[in-house]
Amino acid sequence: ASGELRVRTIAAGVSFAELLMREGIHPEKTTLPFTPGWDIVGIVDEAGEGASHAMVGKMVAALPIHGGYAQFICLPEDELTPVPTGVDPAEAVSLVLNYVTAYQMMHRLGHASAGQRVLIHGAAGGVGTALLQLGRLAGLEMYGTASLASHQIVSDLGAMPIDYERDDFVKEIHRLTSDGVDVVFDGVGEANVWRSFRTLRPGGRVIAYGFTSFLRKGQLAGGLRYRLRGILRPAWYAVRAFVSPGRRRILPYSIQYLKRWKLAWFREDLGALLELLRDGTIKPMVAERIPLTEARRAQELPGQG
Repeated sequence: ASGELRVRTIAAGVSFAELLMREGIHPEKTTLPFTPGWDIVGIVDEAGEGASHAMVGKMVAALPIHGGYAQFICLPEDELTPVPTGVDPAEAVSLVLNYVTAYQMMHRLGHASAGQRVLIHGAAGGVGTALLQLGRLAGLEMYGTASLASHQIVSDLGAMPIDYERDDFVKEIHRLTSDGVDVVFDGVGEANVWRSFRTLRPGGRVIAYGFTSFLRKGQLAGGLRYRLRGILRPAWYAVRAFVSPGRRRILPYSIQYLKRWKLAWFREDLGALLELLRDGTIKPMVAERIPLTEARRAQELPGQG
C-alpha cells in the first residue's frame, strides 16, 4: 500500500505473548485464524508509492504484533528500524520484543539507577535474561527467581538466584536484603504481583508486564474467567498499593501501548540496543533456530518451559 515497504522475513521471534494471543487472553488477540509473529528482522525488497526506495535492500527490524510468521510482510515505513550491518538476524530479532520491554521497564518506567536492588521474576527467560544483561550494565544489585536447573544462567548473568519452586521469594528477599528491593519486574501476574509488592522497600515499584501464570504447559489454565480476572485483579492491587504506607506503587507496562503512544521512544530504544549488540556489549541467548515449517514446535517449546 502507499507508504509501505515490503519486508522479506529472515527471522521472527517466539514469545509467551504469542501463546497468550493464541489462547485468546492477550489484549492484542484477534479473530482466528490469524498469522502470529510479534517481532521480525528482514530485508526490504519492495517500496510502495510514497515510501523510500532507498530502503530497498536494507536490513530492518519491526514489531508488527501480527503477521511475522510469514515469508513477506508489508509495513509502514515509520515502523521499521535499520539494523547495523554484520549483526546476526536471530540475535537482532531477540531485541525487538524482549530487550525493548526490559529496557523500557528499567529506564522509562522504573528509572533504575546504579546501586539499586531489583528482583526479576522468570530471570532465565527471554525478558528475564535481557533484564539481567541490562541491569548489570546499569550497575544494579540483582536477584532473580528461576527453577533450580536455570540457576547457573542467572548467576552467570550477575544475579543471586532464588528457587521459586522450593523457597518463598518474599522471605528470601527480606533475608538477603533486610529491607527489600527498589524495583520488581513481574511478568507472572495474578497473586504473584501482590507478593512482589511485599518485597519492596519504601518508595519501591512493582512493574507488572505479563501474566504467564494463566498458562499451564502453554495452554489456558482455568477457563475464560481468567480474562476478567486478569483485568480486575491487577487494578485492585494497584489501588491497594496506592493507599498503602511507604510510597510503594504497582505500575503496569505494555510494550504495544507505549509504542503507540511514543513511537519515537520505541525506535530510539531499539536503535540503542542494536548498537549495543553490534558492539558486543549485550549478547541475546538464542535457545534454538527453527524453520518456519516447524512453527508449531517453536510455540510448544516455551509452553513446556
